[in-house]
Amino acid sequence: MQPGNLDEFLGQLHVLGRGKPLREAIETDSIVSLILYGPPGTGKTALAHIIAGRTRAYFIALNAVTSGLGDIKDALNEARDTERAILFVDEIHRFNKLQQDALLPDVENGNVTLIGASTQNPFFSIIPALSSRSMIFQFSPLTVSEIKTLLDRALKDRENGLGEFDIKLDSDAAEIIASMSEGDARRALNALEMGFMILRSNGQSVFDVQLAKEVLQKKSLYYSEDEHYDTISAFIKSMRGGDPDAVLYWLAKMIEAGEDPLYIARRLVICASEDVGNADPRALELTVAAFHAVESIGMPEGRIPLAQAAIYVAMAPKSNSAYKGIDNALSVVREERLSPVPSHLKSANYKGAARLGAGIGYKYPHSFKGNFVDQQYLTNGRIFFYPSDQGYEKIFKKRLSKRRSR
Repeated sequence: MQPGNLDEFLGQLHVLGRGKPLREAIETDSIVSLILYGPPGTGKTALAHIIAGRTRAYFIALNAVTSGLGDIKDALNEARDTERAILFVDEIHRFNKLQQDALLPDVENGNVTLIGASTQNPFFSIIPALSSRSMIFQFSPLTVSEIKTLLDRALKDRENGLGEFDIKLDSDAAEIIASMSEGDARRALNALEMGFMILRSNGQSVFDVQLAKEVLQKKSLYYSEDEHYDTISAFIKSMRGGDPDAVLYWLAKMIEAGEDPLYIARRLVICASEDVGNADPRALELTVAAFHAVESIGMPEGRIPLAQAAIYVAMAPKSNSAYKGIDNALSVVREERLSPVPSHLKSANYKGAARLGAGIGYKYPHSFKGNFVDQQYLTNGRIFFYPSDQGYEKIFKKRLSKRRSR
């Protein structure tokens, strides 16, 4: 069911719609080096084959999974013997740095036009020298509607699909396949084919909802390196923004995708200090407890303390004053002359300290009313901590305002 031309190609209208630069380049046979990246089953390899069918250039194809450095050199030597060559590398992110470096000189001097297909973000997986010399196009998962169109085509196509067989796909079954395939055309077609095999062996012709659930079994989750970073980012920002429903959704996605639960727990601890801080000190206590709970009991039960802690952080009053305060102080320590420790704060717990004036004049706060006494603790007089008016920090703000006004 691979499309034979651009008119048959489903999805990616944002880069392949009429008038779009990539489509124009393909139709006018003026392709430059490209990196196509996105989830599996979105048409990256299919588009490369369409380009191969249209171009007048000599087309060479490699798969990075099965090709070594010798294969790369052979392909480049082959390209040098032609007037114009396109080298397609499927799964290009599987090439190591040495293999990618081997491509660079021929791409730079125009001996070959590179088309790379990758399920990984090229900014993580492709060497900068190669990615910077290529146009990068991100492919998106196919929509439910596009997957349904694909299924319908497969059922009607007598040459490449199941058109010669009298198979009826219920609309609800088509909806389930399209939804649970997560935009992966290959997974949807595999489900259709597997269901057809079952129907044929049983002498049946109706592909119903029950059969769709049976062949799919479990929803497919695409979780690449950039998905990992994007999802944890969404999780943290949802906690910071106080949306417990979004927090639970992103947490569930990470759990279902097999994310390391201790990684999630560590991010919870950081968020509790960075975004809640002393507005609600219990947030840190609870997230640390959740970390230890997950460490002790593991998964799947660990999902419960993770959820409890994440909801607490989301709903807690927010303050980043501790985070900003330490960064303010670090900036001054790193960039300005260090302030000396005041003599009365120096350690007096050694012989001869008094002769150096260390500790002399120190006022012990517990000896004064309210366990507080006004004395100098920092010679440069800088202020780093600015408490918010959220939660418990209201008390800090009121107390500090009174002390700093003296």
